[in-house]
Amino acid sequence: MTRHAQSERLRLSDELDRLGPDEPTLCGGWQTRDLAAHLVIRERRPDLLIGGAIPFLSDRVRRRERAITHGDYAALVDTFRRGAPAWNPMSQPKVDELANTIEFFVHHEDVRRAQPGWEPRDLSTAMQGALWTALRRSARLMFRKSATGIVLIAEGHGRYAAKLPDHHGTVVLRGTPAELVLYAYGRKDVARVELGGDADDIAALQEAELGLG
Repeated sequence: MTRHAQSERLRLSDELDRLGPDEPTLCGGWQTRDLAAHLVIRERRPDLLIGGAIPFLSDRVRRRERAITHGDYAALVDTFRRGAPAWNPMSQPKVDELANTIEFFVHHEDVRRAQPGWEPRDLSTAMQGALWTALRRSARLMFRKSATGIVLIAEGHGRYAAKLPDHHGTVVLRGTPAELVLYAYGRKDVARVELGGDADDIAALQEAELGLG
C-alpha cells in the first residue's frame, strides 16, 4: 500500500524544520509554530479539541494550547513527524491515508506557498490520483456554500459534478488534482485553476466561502 499521507507528513515536517517557528503560512494569521501545534493537537490532544467547544473549559484549553504552541519547536515538529499515537485510529495506515492525505498536502502547501518564489511541486501521477480520489469524496462538502453549480475537470484523471446550480449557472474548474484540491479547500488565491463559465457566475464562486469554514 502506497502511503501518500505518510510521505506528505515527512515532507511537511522537513519544511517546518527548515523554516523554523516564525514564518508565515496561509492559515489565517498562523505562523509555522501555530500550524505545527495544530497538527500535534489534532492527533494527540482530542481533549483540547472537544474542550474548546465547552464555554467553562475554554480558558483552560487556550492556556494549554498556548503552552504547546510556544514550547520547544523542534520537539513539536518531531512529535508530528513520529505520527499519531497507537490509541489513535489514524495510526493505522488505511485510516491515515483516508484522513490525512489531503490534510497534510494542503498544510504542506500552506507553508510552501506563503514563502516568496514558490512554484507548484512536480507530483507523481500516483499522488495526483490519490488527491483526485480524495477530492471526489469531499467536494460536495467543500463547495456546499457556492451558489453556482460546480464541475471539476482534472485532465488525465476525469471530471466530477460536485454541485448542482442554485441561484447561478455552472462554473467549470480545470486544473491538476492538486490545484483543484487547494481551490476547493479555500486556497483560491494560490491555486492555479482555470475557471470557465459566465462572468457573473465566476464572480459569485470567487466570493463564496469554500472548505470546512
